[in-house]
Amino acid sequence: MPPSAPATSPRRSELLELAYEYVLEHGVADLSLRPLAAAVSSSPRVLLFLFGSKAELVQAILARARVDELALLERVRATATGDGLIAMASELWGWLAAGEHRGLLTLWVEGYARSLIDASGPWAGFAATTVADWLEVLAESGAAGEAEPTLVLAVLRGAMLDLLATGDVERTTNAVNRQLALLAPAR
Repeated sequence: MPPSAPATSPRRSELLELAYEYVLEHGVADLSLRPLAAAVSSSPRVLLFLFGSKAELVQAILARARVDELALLERVRATATGDGLIAMASELWGWLAAGEHRGLLTLWVEGYARSLIDASGPWAGFAATTVADWLEVLAESGAAGEAEPTLVLAVLRGAMLDLLATGDVERTTNAVNRQLALLAPAR
């Protein structure tokens, strides 16, 4: 960020929220400052002043998405009942399958994929951090070792990708429920 750019300000916070809403609808992979600025009632110069660069704006948007992700994981920690890992996975899938989260999930997939391709760009570490966040919550369920939380995360992630690709909530939910039922007796 240039030395004259404020680290935080009410306007920066406001524009970050508006930019976040914009990318939830339009995606971030091909983000262009002019259309974004027009959509958030600003200008490219103001965005660059407040965020330093387009890459830093993308980082701020991904950090904002992570706030929502961590809030979800915290809600699951607080509300999951029953058999730890299975209950958490079921609660997580219910959230992932809800239609109102498609924009955030698409943004998450974009950030995840780009962090695998461009490890030094604004996406750096996004995928690894996300995996660590989710595994931490799943491991708190009392699962023995890393294998079960890793399996559950892989099932949820794979079903989520399939759901985003096809929109088939019923089929993907049935697949997740089947895998969770198969995992339950092993615990």
